[in-house]
Amino acid sequence: MINNELLKDLSGKITALLPMATEVKEEVEKSIQELLGSTFARLNLVSRVEFDAQLKVLSRAEEHIAKLEEKIARLEEVQVNHPARQ
Repeated sequence: MINNELLKDLSGKITALLPMATEVKEEVEKSIQELLGSTFARLNLVSRVEFDAQLKVLSRAEEHIAKLEEKIARLEEVQVNHPARQ
């Protein structure tokens, strides 16, 4: 979820570029803030903390998969070099 401070900062920077009266500027800033908030909400963004947590989970899964692939390769090598007697 996007931080309200970020929205205020972005809308403030956008309205700073617009030369207009103070009362109109405040109204435009509020409208821009609402627009940015709804736009970011639709983007289905995640926080940095959530992203980092998922990155750790993915890293552990990749390590586990690599170990399993190595184990399968060793088992296949044993099977090829020492076929079962029938």
